[in-house]
Amino acid sequence: MTMAKRMLLVLALAAVAVPGLAQSSANPNPRSQTKMSTARLTHLTPVLVVDQVEPCIRWWVERFGFKAENQVPGPGGKLVFASVSKDGVEIMYQTRASVLQEDPNAGPDLSGHSIILFLTVDDLDAVEEAVAGSPVVRPRHQTPYGSTEIYVREPGGHTVGFAQFGQKGTK
Repeated sequence: MTMAKRMLLVLALAAVAVPGLAQSSANPNPRSQTKMSTARLTHLTPVLVVDQVEPCIRWWVERFGFKAENQVPGPGGKLVFASVSKDGVEIMYQTRASVLQEDPNAGPDLSGHSIILFLTVDDLDAVEEAVAGSPVVRPRHQTPYGSTEIYVREPGGHTVGFAQFGQKGTK
């Protein structure tokens, strides 16, 4: 990892770890700042979009002892989604083809960006207020795996998904 990438990672982590660091006075919805200051972010998991899931999962499992989880086969039995985890670290993989099948308009989002951020939260209502005015990539919706989610585009052009598992996220 280059020094520049390390610095960006440190700055990103600091923005999450230090309350108020990432807040901006330009926020058009000041009420969301108050509500989000009490809502906990509970988990951040990258979803890496790839051509084939299997080699990626195998690499983490065989080389680092990760556990393969959430394996979702598509037509023909090949995985379209899977995740690996170890020691509180989780990495998700999804095929480009399955992303495009879910949303045929997602093609431009897969070019030039190598990651979609997926955050598990405990108050999706507070998140929805906080992201008001951000471009919506996918509106609030229920998933077949038990979460309520919303996806938005952050100012850098990356897609960020927020998910709440359980009943409170079902508006």
